[in-house]
Amino acid sequence: MKEKNSVWVENLTKKFGNFTAVDNISFKVKSGEIFGFLGANGAGKTTTIRMLCGLLIPTSGKGEVAGFNILKEYELIKKRIGYMSQKFSLYDDLTVVENIKFFGGMYGLSRKEIDIKKDWILELANLKNMKNRITGDLAGGWKQRLALGTSLIHNPKIVFLDEPTAGVDPISRRNFWDIINNISDDGITVFVTTHYLDEAEYCNTIQLMDRGNIIAGGSPDKLKQNYIDGFLYQINTDNLSGSIDFLKNLDYLDNVNVLGTNINILTTLRKNDLKDRLLNKFNNKIKLISIKKIDPTLEDVFVNLIK
Repeated sequence: MKEKNSVWVENLTKKFGNFTAVDNISFKVKSGEIFGFLGANGAGKTTTIRMLCGLLIPTSGKGEVAGFNILKEYELIKKRIGYMSQKFSLYDDLTVVENIKFFGGMYGLSRKEIDIKKDWILELANLKNMKNRITGDLAGGWKQRLALGTSLIHNPKIVFLDEPTAGVDPISRRNFWDIINNISDDGITVFVTTHYLDEAEYCNTIQLMDRGNIIAGGSPDKLKQNYIDGFLYQINTDNLSGSIDFLKNLDYLDNVNVLGTNINILTTLRKNDLKDRLLNKFNNKIKLISIKKIDPTLEDVFVNLIK
């Protein structure tokens, strides 16, 4: 494995009986980057991450994590990575400090090392004033940060975060990503799975998954450039449902999606041409209140790829 890559896989496949959960995927993760797997629930993200962490044996394919073979050296991989599962893997009946000490012991740290890391994790998770609280009594955002801290207690060079922000409030999600950016700045490779499209914007590189396949990959900006063919407009009318019925039957519109009280349209038409056609189509039955060109998001990319 080249030193610049923390992870690489080729033709990785996982089958459960006749069901193919991960279908012949290949990708690389550069050292020190934030790498995101984006896709809906059931896309194959968790199965992939469990293979990389040595928790599942691939059906076929090859690869390395932190320089170790995922088929033969999975026990060595487990010792050199951090892993934060969807359920945080914390013991709810232990206090915050007891959880930290437990995971430190699991990774073979000395008492002195655990004490040093304990203070670091409490600072990282902003839990100094709650260090003696029972973990089960903590809100989701606090548990989330504590789980991240325990996954980093043994100084791994790469950490896998599987749906780390599922079920927590938006403020906690934003705070958590601030922490992810900080540990990435310290040189730790972060491999994160998510189904939140806005979170994927924080990643350096993204792979989009759908039904076990990688359907696109690259930086957020590159994905928007390469997979949005045309112009994206947002329109507002006085009749949302009626407008949708009109618009979905127009062959010069590639995508029509509702976002709140607005409608997003993908087309190759210029703004004035689109406006004239819509006014003609609505024919005073529906009032066109506004039309404006907008920048595409990863949601637009994903919808366009799987439509």
